[in-house]
Amino acid sequence: MKFLRFGPLGQERAGVLDADGKIRDLSGLVPDIDPATIGRLPGLDVDPSSLPLAPEGSRIGACVGGIGKFVCIGLNYADHAAESGVPVPSEPVVFFKATSAVCGPNDDVFIPPGSTKTDWEVELGVVIGRVARHVSEADALRYVAGYCVVNDVSEREYQLERGGTWDKGKGYDTFGPTGPWLVTPDEVPDPQALDLWLEIDGKRFQNGNTSTMVFGVAKLVSYVSQFMSLQPGDVLSTGTPPGVGLGQKPPLYLKPGQVMRLGIEGLGVQQQTLVPSPYGN
Repeated sequence: MKFLRFGPLGQERAGVLDADGKIRDLSGLVPDIDPATIGRLPGLDVDPSSLPLAPEGSRIGACVGGIGKFVCIGLNYADHAAESGVPVPSEPVVFFKATSAVCGPNDDVFIPPGSTKTDWEVELGVVIGRVARHVSEADALRYVAGYCVVNDVSEREYQLERGGTWDKGKGYDTFGPTGPWLVTPDEVPDPQALDLWLEIDGKRFQNGNTSTMVFGVAKLVSYVSQFMSLQPGDVLSTGTPPGVGLGQKPPLYLKPGQVMRLGIEGLGVQQQTLVPSPYGN
C-alpha cells in the first residue's frame, strides 16, 4: 500500500492512495503516520475505496511525522564518490540530517542567506517499523516499514569548507523533502532494483539505479543498528547516484526560481521550487 500524510503544515492527517491515485482519509483508523502508529500499518486491513476522499488539492506532507532520527549514508554509489573526488568508503559513512529540515515533497526549498553552493541529491529513504538493535543483515529487511523518496538537499560550502562534520551542510530548514508516499515492502520486492532520477528545470542530471549502491539496504540497516537503536519512524537515507551539482564541470548550484523534480520507480515523484530563505539576512 501507499500511505501518506496530507493537510496544512503541522495539521497533517494519515491518508492512503487508492487504485485510481486519489488520496483517501485514513485518520478515522490511524490518526497520523508517526512513531506511535507506523508499526500498525503492515497489518492494516482496509479497502481504500471505502474511505472518504481527502479535500481536493490537499497539500501532501512528509510521509512520516515526528521523525526521531534522520540517518544518512554518504558516498554510497561508487561513481558519486568519484565525482566528489574521494575514494569509495570501506564502511558506510554515517551522518545525520536535522529533523527540522524535514518538509513535504512539494514544499518550497529555502536557499540559505548568502548561499552559493546549494545542491541536490535524490535518495532512496528507508523507514523503520520496529526497534532494531544489533540486527543481522539476513533479518534487517524485516525491520523496514516502507520506502520513500528523499531529496538530501545540501549546502556544499557549509558541508565541506566550514570545518567539522557534514551535518552543517545538511540540516537547513526544508533541506529534507520526504515522500510523497510511504510504500510498504510488499510493493517493493527488491529495494536494490529501483531506478531513481532528478531534473533541474526539466534537464536530467541524475539517472541511477539502487543496484549500484556500494552497501545495500539490508547491510545499511544492520550496520547502523550496531551503533544506535533504530526506532519506529526513523528514516535512513541511503545515498545518491552521480550527477549532483558538485560533480558538474564546472560545478553547478541552485538558484531561486529553479525547480527540482525527482522520483524513484514505484515510490512517487517530488517537485520543489527554490526560494530565498525567509530567515536570516
